Amino acid sequence: MNQPLLKMSGISKRFPGVQALADVSFEVAAGEVHALLGENGAGKSTLLKILSGAQRPDSGSIELRGRPVELPTPHAAQRQGIVTIYQEFNLVPHLTIAENVFIGREPRRAGFVHWRAMAARTREITGRLGLDLDPHALVRDLSVAEQQMVEIARALSMESRLIVMDEPSSALSAAEVAKLFRIIRDLRTQGLSIIFVTHRLDEVKEVCDRFTVLRDGRRVGDGKVAETTVPEIIRLMVGRAVDSLFQRRAARAAGEVALEIVGLTRRGDAQNPHAIVLDDVSLTARRGEILGLAGLMGAGRTELARAIFGADPFDAGEVSIDGVPVHIRTPRDAIGHGVGLVPEDRKQQALFLALAVHTNISLAALGDLLRWGTFIDERAERALVEQYRQTLNIRMAGPDQLVANLSGGNQQKVVLARWLALKPKVLIVDEPTRGIDVAAKVEVHNLLFGLADAGIAVIAISSELPEVLAISDRIVTMCEGRITGEVAAASATQETLMAMMTDRARRAA
Repeated sequence: MNQPLLKMSGISKRFPGVQALADVSFEVAAGEVHALLGENGAGKSTLLKILSGAQRPDSGSIELRGRPVELPTPHAAQRQGIVTIYQEFNLVPHLTIAENVFIGREPRRAGFVHWRAMAARTREITGRLGLDLDPHALVRDLSVAEQQMVEIARALSMESRLIVMDEPSSALSAAEVAKLFRIIRDLRTQGLSIIFVTHRLDEVKEVCDRFTVLRDGRRVGDGKVAETTVPEIIRLMVGRAVDSLFQRRAARAAGEVALEIVGLTRRGDAQNPHAIVLDDVSLTARRGEILGLAGLMGAGRTELARAIFGADPFDAGEVSIDGVPVHIRTPRDAIGHGVGLVPEDRKQQALFLALAVHTNISLAALGDLLRWGTFIDERAERALVEQYRQTLNIRMAGPDQLVANLSGGNQQKVVLARWLALKPKVLIVDEPTRGIDVAAKVEVHNLLFGLADAGIAVIAISSELPEVLAISDRIVTMCEGRITGEVAAASATQETLMAMMTDRARRAA
């Protein structure tokens, strides 16, 4: 390889009680897509925060185009042409696309914002990405994929030479991922370099040129993607061979019906009052089984989960628990009837990131931890946290550690621990392994198997068909807010599920 665009040498960083990075070296060539891989907690985020100027290394050096640079702040990194697009977008929803692209850097004329020039420049940049977006459209009205394109447009407006993409496909449909990959290839052709962070190793094979793997804060391997297999990359990431990431659950007999939904319907919202979000949905979930819920983005899977849990209202339909009709209008009602929900966005909808691990685990079960009906029994709370730390193998420095400082996989385990403490009859898990590494996925799968084996009815929503096939006993598919099919997982394939998810089977009849 010729002189690299980026060269990080001997980077080390230590936090209290944790050696986050130890003598890590990392290089990215000009005009390449470089995958940065590793389990949650391997040191990827710390390395990228140092590169983006958000943190300072304890030791080591950084060179760009062969010249040493200092990156004390994010602005300093951006001035050097380094822009990071985070998994949680940094956009202002109530501003326009153009205002978001040039926020803080608006073109001016005679001291005033030159709105026409800003819109024209935005249209030029989005056109470079092959997008037809109105610069005056509000960001809040865009899809997730379109918002991501706005982030990329902002990076290009800064004349960046190195773009860091953190889990860029985690919330995109297959079609949107294909469009993203086309744009990444076009940017590479234009000479830009991209650091691509993902847990989806099939994406690495599809779009990346080279890879670097971190484990426990150290670089343990790198190479050309074309010359490496996925099992070899997994072995580097976890330190051992993983024969099969998605092993099917062994078939077993399910118990009695724990949850039954009949005719659940939810009509449109204020933005689209005539749309039917859920249309006459009926299904059952049995004790001791995992019911997979599959569908393309917008099929209504998450909307159904939120309606069952009382997070969103529904207009018609009945819900029964253990054969008894119940009225669920709020999450409190759902919890009282033994229904739990692990939402797809754990950071925004499940965790209190500024609070400790023990608070996040025990919060929903505080009623069982009170002394004299008023004070929290701290000894009982610590015993509860320790029980689930061991049961779920939660890796943490201690119960007082901020949950924000845990890896993604361990954060997901904290959310699961909270619900296990309530001993639910029905547990809905929405995208249970989104944003976590390959080894943590296996652990979460085993946890779901254990929950079902304990007699809980588990409803698992996943956008990854191999995962749906691996963990489910039965699979129900949805399309446009309707149930379009049901099949035993043992007899299903990705092809049959895709046909059901797109409703081709019904339309062909």
